[in-house]
Amino acid sequence: MTTGGLRTVTQIAGPALPVISFAARLPAAICPIATLLMLAELNSIGAAGIAAGMLWTGQAVSGPLLGRYADRRGHRPVVLAASLANAAAIALFIVSALSDMPLVVQAALAGLVGLTVPQIGPLSRSRWVVLTEPGEPTAARELTHRALSFDTAIDEISFMAGPALAGMMVVLVHPAAGLVLAGLFIAVFGTLFALHPTAPRGTPARASSRTRLLNPALMALLAMALLQGMIWGSANAGTSALSAHLGDTGMAGFVWGAMAVTSSLTGLAIAARPVSLDLTLQLRIAIAAQAVLLLPLLLVDNFAGATAAIAGIGLAVAPHLIAVFSLAEHVAPMERMGEAMALLGSGLIIGQGIAASAAGQLAQHSGYHSAFLLTCASGAVAVLVALAWVRPGHISPYRAAHMPSIEAAESAEAAESAEAAAKEPLS
Repeated sequence: MTTGGLRTVTQIAGPALPVISFAARLPAAICPIATLLMLAELNSIGAAGIAAGMLWTGQAVSGPLLGRYADRRGHRPVVLAASLANAAAIALFIVSALSDMPLVVQAALAGLVGLTVPQIGPLSRSRWVVLTEPGEPTAARELTHRALSFDTAIDEISFMAGPALAGMMVVLVHPAAGLVLAGLFIAVFGTLFALHPTAPRGTPARASSRTRLLNPALMALLAMALLQGMIWGSANAGTSALSAHLGDTGMAGFVWGAMAVTSSLTGLAIAARPVSLDLTLQLRIAIAAQAVLLLPLLLVDNFAGATAAIAGIGLAVAPHLIAVFSLAEHVAPMERMGEAMALLGSGLIIGQGIAASAAGQLAQHSGYHSAFLLTCASGAVAVLVALAWVRPGHISPYRAAHMPSIEAAESAEAAESAEAAAKEPLS
């Protein structure tokens, strides 16, 4: 499939949706680094780390909950409310930092920023699933795979552009300028994403509650997302430690950005010409390739080598994430798709937070190579998990086999009510 294939994907929802979803995702990429830069300038690096940690924790905790509300009540009211609340929380957090409020207040408001992140990425993926679902099953599956590949590439580009925008605003304008930009973006583009005509309507709780979300297949994918986050978190911490060792901490962002470049280009290539592999096999190949591509990190000692190694890892990231989210589309109930995608997103965030903290301690006491050693260990564990759990017999289409339609759920509910009424004694 050539560029015409990408055009087919964008025509499903119109050309505006990818642009809006990209811009609406930027705040999630801007806020963590903008928080670190602002508080490192206005307060201390320790305060910056605490606030950024609270932000990530809040985002990881609230993600599945917001996804669930969006599935039940529809994207429009949930994303609109979360976007406006997130913009307000960012404004309050900025005020707390500029007015030098106690650290506990700043950390709490940073947590509120994380709690209100409207989960544009996960809900965008669930929206593509809804848009590409109708039609002949084989063609729909292929189109869904292309759409999710395209969306993963948008995600990677946003997480490449976001930190760069944050750094530029802080350097050129003001320490708080990155967060101001994030608040404006989420208020405007989060609202546009919520109000876009493709926003799915919700599924009543009585229908969605009849389907089980955490089936074994989705749990396996959650484990893969958690380990991918650990790979990122430890590698990012190692890159920062290497940059500090070489005397130029500002280079860490540029080195890390190399992964987003190669990953986004690979994602676009897969969207344009999907690989003809079973998704479980694609995932296992991608995670094994990534484990091999992590090994050069153990040898790097300069910026050029680190950039080349990080860029090489990116070649395997997009195929892995595309396989994870495409398999989630296979195994998660349609009426809980937003919750499932958000759960995987939270797995990525939690993994990053855990590994970044552990790798930071390792690097502080034993040097940057020890952080990269944790990266390689996480990659090796991911391979073992993929070999043990990600098998065609384990990751198999789950939704079609058991998912009741809304009408079927309502009919079953009516039948249960009628049966209960028939058993009541006559008065």
